[in-house]
Amino acid sequence: MTVTAPAGFAAAGVPAGLKSTGAKDLALVVNQGPNFDSASVFTANRCKANPILWSQEVVKDGVVRAVVLNSGGANCYTGAEGFQTTHAVAEQVAGKLGIGAIDVIVCSTGLIGLSNPRQNLLDGVDAAHAALSEDGGAEAAEAIMTTDSVSKNVVVEGAGWSIGGMAKGAGMLAPQLATMLVVLTTDAVVPAADLDRALRAATRVSFDRLDSDGCMSTNDTVTVMASGASGITPSLDDFTQALTQACTDLAMQLLKDAEGADHEIAITVLNAATEDEAVEAARSVARSNLFKAAVFGNDPNWGRVLASLGTTQALFDPADLDVAMNGVWVCRKSTPAEDPAGVDLTGRDVTVTIDLKSGTERATVWTNDLTHAYVHENSAYSS
Repeated sequence: MTVTAPAGFAAAGVPAGLKSTGAKDLALVVNQGPNFDSASVFTANRCKANPILWSQEVVKDGVVRAVVLNSGGANCYTGAEGFQTTHAVAEQVAGKLGIGAIDVIVCSTGLIGLSNPRQNLLDGVDAAHAALSEDGGAEAAEAIMTTDSVSKNVVVEGAGWSIGGMAKGAGMLAPQLATMLVVLTTDAVVPAADLDRALRAATRVSFDRLDSDGCMSTNDTVTVMASGASGITPSLDDFTQALTQACTDLAMQLLKDAEGADHEIAITVLNAATEDEAVEAARSVARSNLFKAAVFGNDPNWGRVLASLGTTQALFDPADLDVAMNGVWVCRKSTPAEDPAGVDLTGRDVTVTIDLKSGTERATVWTNDLTHAYVHENSAYSS
């Protein structure tokens, strides 16, 4: 199971006719209580989809009782009609559950500018409500897939409580968050304010460090709901650690399914003056198309790493940088060191380690290579 692994949750995934293939495209996750605490984070993109505009209002009181999600259309830049569709979907869920629409988060994913047929969504809500099950998490995870090749699920066990989660995302992975819809559930007793602290701490070192192609989405949503059904109140530290584990697991699943990727690349910056500077330095390499193309060609071109670092404001001596690729220190003191021929890049996993020698802070950013398949996927997406 996935989002329905913790006690107090039911879910469903059904076809609503949004996808031409007839595949599942609408999911519903319901918190059955007894508690209804929640927290969410959304895309930092100023251009936000209608479901984001709605859901940002929903989450203000820390109470969420259901999340309804559709794939097949982002409902972004679809005008007033699009926002009315989002509202209508929330009202439909609320009517079925006997709750207020203001406690229903709405999420959509797919092409921008595509109007989702409202009646299909409303009928889909009815079908999903009828199919709600404590075993319905897998179907819900399947229903939110777009270019994903596999569904993404996670369960983390605590001491008498657990966290479940599902995610979608395979491209446009960049902060904040990444192109994703994520629903997390827990049967622990965690007040909304603590959920918010834990979620922001977890996403900061997981989803926000995922930078596949530098493109930020309009629809990103990560929501956590706490039912309290276990009756157990973990410490905030223990819960945050478990939530971070769940978010990191899902983030790595997103990375491994990145559109057309041949390599997953972990870029770790050591000995930075601040954590923010470590992230900035690592991200500069993650967003270098030249470096990513070199990795695709199995070429350990460390010069492209240094060139990327030079575009940042991070503190370092340009004449004293060390770089390792897959454990081989190909650059020491900004000059050639070990033979790059000793770097084997034929496997999927690639590590890049950069020593800035300017402090004690570190950070890792994850990305992937730039491939022919990625270009094809994103050139043919709308058709």
